[in-house]
Amino acid sequence: MSRGSARWWYWLLAIPFIALLCPVYLRQTPALAGFPFFYWYQFLVLFVSAALTAIVYYAVRDVDP
Repeated sequence: MSRGSARWWYWLLAIPFIALLCPVYLRQTPALAGFPFFYWYQFLVLFVSAALTAIVYYAVRDVDP
């Protein structure tokens, strides 16, 4: 894979950033296991961002410098 095509993988890292900028999580309902939406949404974004970081890492680790 060339550096130019590897650059597109980095756009996946913008998804968690955009997800936290949207004011959709500023509410109480729906609750999940007694936790308000505000809290479990942030934990969900945390796990999604960790998964996306791993995907991007493995996708671009063999790129020739």
